[in-house]
Amino acid sequence: MKFTISTNIEDVLFRGEFRYREMELNDFLLLRFGGKGVVATNRSVLLEEFFKEPARYIRDAGVLNEIKTTHCYWRMEWTVKEEMNMEEDVKKLHYNHVSTLLGWSLATPEVREIVHNLTKQSLDAALEEMRISIRMSAPIKLEGVYESVYNARWHHVVEVPGGEGTGMEVKEGKPPQSWTYKKVGETFERHDAVQQSGGATPVLMVLTSDKGWPYSWYMTQDSPKDFFVNCEVERVWRIVRNDLAEWFSNFDLTLNSSPVRRLLIGTPVIGKSVAAGSYLLYQLLQYDVKKLQVVCSFGGSTT
Repeated sequence: MKFTISTNIEDVLFRGEFRYREMELNDFLLLRFGGKGVVATNRSVLLEEFFKEPARYIRDAGVLNEIKTTHCYWRMEWTVKEEMNMEEDVKKLHYNHVSTLLGWSLATPEVREIVHNLTKQSLDAALEEMRISIRMSAPIKLEGVYESVYNARWHHVVEVPGGEGTGMEVKEGKPPQSWTYKKVGETFERHDAVQQSGGATPVLMVLTSDKGWPYSWYMTQDSPKDFFVNCEVERVWRIVRNDLAEWFSNFDLTLNSSPVRRLLIGTPVIGKSVAAGSYLLYQLLQYDVKKLQVVCSFGGSTT
């Protein structure tokens, strides 16, 4: 597993592997002891509960002692208890606003002391592995890409009524008016009932960067220079912009360490990376630099 500053501490500790504490007791007894100690009433008992009170679930003291003296038993007991300790540590760290390797690297000594030694050692080892990987990998410097994205050129497409129906016209620059939205609960929805004066609402907006966009910088073929912004992509930005405004209006890194986390859901090839990702990067670069000094764009294993 390759670690980055955004890797979740839970992924570091458990590596996406099966957690034995969630294994059913009867399955464990069947697989490791040939079914010795299996009881029908323990059908849904997990190992997490079993190791807290073994005698409660295996009433035959002779059978239980025979099982407990095996290497397989004490190794599984140790594994399950370590998993439980790590899950407890994850909850403690989340409570203290530490959820990634970056957060762990910035954690105070007091926060680092609240977790078990194995958790601390695992997170420190992952952090060091990440640092070594960064030092050994030669950085690829892409000249001029920041300026190209920051100074991207606008075009927009509007409907043009004609004698044979409605046509489309591409115009330079930002549209005189964009789509309108209304706040509904925690999100925004398009408000078609509102029609502003001063020009037609665009059908589509286009942003052009001579050096392309992050999603295309590592393509072997020529990088696409344009991406398209429709009303849904704009809506994504409105939601993020509102989150930032609320965060900065009540800014406290201890009590409120980051804006609301958002997950953009959709089927493949709908433009989450190409359109929405590129548009969010562009708009965040335009944000008030006194409030937002650094913007990072992550794509796969690249930054």
